[in-house]
Amino acid sequence: MIELAQPQLLAPIPPVGRFLTFRIAPEADVRAALTQLRDDFAPDCGVAGIGEPAILALGAQVPGLRTFPALSGPATSVPSTQQALMFFLRGPDRGILFDATQKIREIVGEAFILEDVNDTFTYHGGRDLTRFEDGTENPCDEKAVAAAIVADGESMRGSSFVAVQRWVHDLGRFHGFSGERRNQLIGRDADTNDELEDPPPFAHIKRAEQEAYDPPAFMVRRSMPWAGAEREGLEFVAFVESLDRYERVLRRMTGCDDGIIDGLFRFSRPITGGYYWCPPVRDGKLNLTQLGI
Repeated sequence: MIELAQPQLLAPIPPVGRFLTFRIAPEADVRAALTQLRDDFAPDCGVAGIGEPAILALGAQVPGLRTFPALSGPATSVPSTQQALMFFLRGPDRGILFDATQKIREIVGEAFILEDVNDTFTYHGGRDLTRFEDGTENPCDEKAVAAAIVADGESMRGSSFVAVQRWVHDLGRFHGFSGERRNQLIGRDADTNDELEDPPPFAHIKRAEQEAYDPPAFMVRRSMPWAGAEREGLEFVAFVESLDRYERVLRRMTGCDDGIIDGLFRFSRPITGGYYWCPPVRDGKLNLTQLGI
């Protein structure tokens, strides 16, 4: 099954990344543009995702795909900024990513308008900008495949779904907390990465505990830090075989279920949110049979 997935989907986090999102242009020929994408997109450069707006424009259907939900919890909010296309480009340097961006813009032509670009990077061997290790609970090998790759359906097998959110950190506020308080917010010791013996109920590891769900909400995270002139944070990325896995965790983080808010919200907030279907590949090209292409 893994041989049917886009090759970069489960690859390790690269030195640098770039996230692109596109919206549909007025009077666009979406089918022609996606046909061109199928023929010319190089899966080795990154992961391509298709959002519900593009699927609906085709009159097609992808079981399990939906628009990212806007959520509100006690003193928290999670926005939806759903777009039609998403690309997670990966490479050893920004020059490679620039070339890949130009190629994608050429492929989609005038049918899709570039809405957003965000450049990301690896920080201290895979840490968040808070200096806590990120993705500690990621499943590996066969467990990663089971968590992230769709196994059923002739034209769906090998595909995946991805949730993408951009979080903005208030690092000044975060570092204003005591070291003990910072550890409590995450639920881990920043120096050793060990789980705290008795983390508080608002600790991130308690709110996002994947084993706490039935069935377990395992996901493969490939998040990367970003930093601009005035803001910085984390581009959160989670590949799942069902978006239900991610949404259950997100609702719990926002306190929608029990009123307890994830400690992340004490110093960070999401400003974007989108769900995308990452189609399988066949003979080195995107397989869009599910869309009638």
